[in-house]
Amino acid sequence: MRLKYIFLLLAIVGVCYTWYFNIQFYMTAEDTSLLNFIAQTKTTFPARSLSADLLVVVVTFFVWYIPEAIKLKIKYWWVLIPLTFLVAIAFTFPLFLYMRQSRLDKLNAHTTANP
Repeated sequence: MRLKYIFLLLAIVGVCYTWYFNIQFYMTAEDTSLLNFIAQTKTTFPARSLSADLLVVVVTFFVWYIPEAIKLKIKYWWVLIPLTFLVAIAFTFPLFLYMRQSRLDKLNAHTTANP
């Protein structure tokens, strides 16, 4: 299996896995506001640790992926910024890796065809 398809599969798993729990929250919480959702991430030290971990991952992802996307001229790379916050980094990070690998494959095919 080509690496880019593994990235695509991981993006699908990322959206399904995270949104399973988001849906559970919206089905069971009395207050389903975004403010309450964010407040729930600060209720325990382990939750705070995971939130801090994700914050560092997201910032690192943006610092790396934005210049990389511009350098490789990846189309629609900017869509991943809002999707990171609206869906999940577990979705957008592997999706970007899929987009990046697809672009690299295209560039390599062009280079191979026109040496």
